[in-house]
Amino acid sequence: MTRVAPARGAVAAGHALTAQAAGDVLRAGGNAFDAAIAGLWMACVAEPVLASPGGGGFLMAREAASGETVLHDFFVRTPLARRGDGAADFHEIHADFGPASQAFHIGRAASATPGFVPGLFAVHAAHATRPMAELAAPAACRAREGVEVTAFQAYLAAVVGPILTASEGARALFAPDGRLPRAGDIMRNPTLADMLDEIGREGLKAYRAKGFAARLLDGQGDHGHLRAEDLADYRVERRAPLKVPLGPARIALNPPPSAGGAFIAHALSAYAHAPGRSAERFAAALARSDEARRTAGGDPAALLADAGLALPAGGAAKGPPATRGTTHISVIDAAGNAVAATVSNGEGNGHVPGGLGFMLNNMLGEADLAPDGLGTWPPGLRPASMMCPAIAEKDGALFALGSGGSSRIRSALFVVLARLLAKDYAPDAAVRAPRLHVEDGHLDFEDFFKPGGGGALAERFPARRAWGEPNMFFGGAHVVKRHGDGRFEAMGDPRRDGVALVVD
Repeated sequence: MTRVAPARGAVAAGHALTAQAAGDVLRAGGNAFDAAIAGLWMACVAEPVLASPGGGGFLMAREAASGETVLHDFFVRTPLARRGDGAADFHEIHADFGPASQAFHIGRAASATPGFVPGLFAVHAAHATRPMAELAAPAACRAREGVEVTAFQAYLAAVVGPILTASEGARALFAPDGRLPRAGDIMRNPTLADMLDEIGREGLKAYRAKGFAARLLDGQGDHGHLRAEDLADYRVERRAPLKVPLGPARIALNPPPSAGGAFIAHALSAYAHAPGRSAERFAAALARSDEARRTAGGDPAALLADAGLALPAGGAAKGPPATRGTTHISVIDAAGNAVAATVSNGEGNGHVPGGLGFMLNNMLGEADLAPDGLGTWPPGLRPASMMCPAIAEKDGALFALGSGGSSRIRSALFVVLARLLAKDYAPDAAVRAPRLHVEDGHLDFEDFFKPGGGGALAERFPARRAWGEPNMFFGGAHVVKRHGDGRFEAMGDPRRDGVALVVD
């Protein structure tokens, strides 16, 4: 969607209510940071399978006044200590994806220390202009009044149904009538509304207060790893972004210890030297970077070195990988402030703490987090993530983008960035164009390239799968562009129910 006249800003997100909450803040005179915070609170209400105060994420922030870009890392952290008595609540379930199922691990002992709430307050303190109570109020109001379940959210709930019905508290929230929500149902969450009011009114001190911590950690003492010390000790990290060129464009990506930015940077470097037509060139770059990823053992620094790129100053060491369900919001305002934020709750741990109305994450159920066996994760570390909110600049234009999609985040953002910045696609065209993903030598691709593109891919990749139409497997890239003359374009990815608004 495009507006020729200058506007207050634009938003792209994974749900209409998320985008609306952010857009309303822009309309009322708030900046992009205010808008993103309001949108993220709303995502916890409207997209509860993907976003939760019990999870974490990353927010890339560009301040118009200084032109500086910073990455706020509020991803989860492994607990400071592990239970060792064998009483941990940790078990396997299977999610139903139709033709296939996938194993996940849930239970109270599957939860890492959440960073979502401290993260939003850190961003608010650094960049926002409106009171937090004002920014949380729309989400609280909607949680009380109810959200109409979309077909996409109903599908996600069905996929992870065993998690959403794993405990009495989870069933009371997600299946109060004895069944999971269907499209058109109204979901109400007055408990979450009360929590949002409390947090908005009393601030971060309420989150860290003994009473709130006791509710958040309900059941952890007997069955989980989290303690009050984990919440009190958690800190949001400000990191220098990983900055990479693509011709005249400059791109800010999520730096290590996360892995997504390093892979995307490597793929963009490989793309600049790859031969062939569009589909072949994208696939060649992804294959080259996938090979380098495996050779590097997932180490972002080694991956960057292979591409001749350096770690940002003060870059953190590699953390263990985690790739789970995600959602994203992008916002740019008229002044040129820009935000790209990606968040995740994994799939949730199957328990809803009493008096809070949300589910904690299950990030400790990630097999790659503990190469020596589930439950052997290193204490007190940030896992590496594929989440990679990005901000780019080219010839006076400003872009904010990111994607959900687990391991496909890296390929989705690489392809969209290349089309936006190297091929000068409009956001709409860049998002709608066919995607590819290469992993362990296997190619998945949306088979609607120009004639001849698919055939060339088949020759190069004997191990391949063609998808006849766009699919959520390939992520959900939500893009906002501000032209140098003040015009805005925004595109929400239809693969994941994306919505875009340009706010007059």
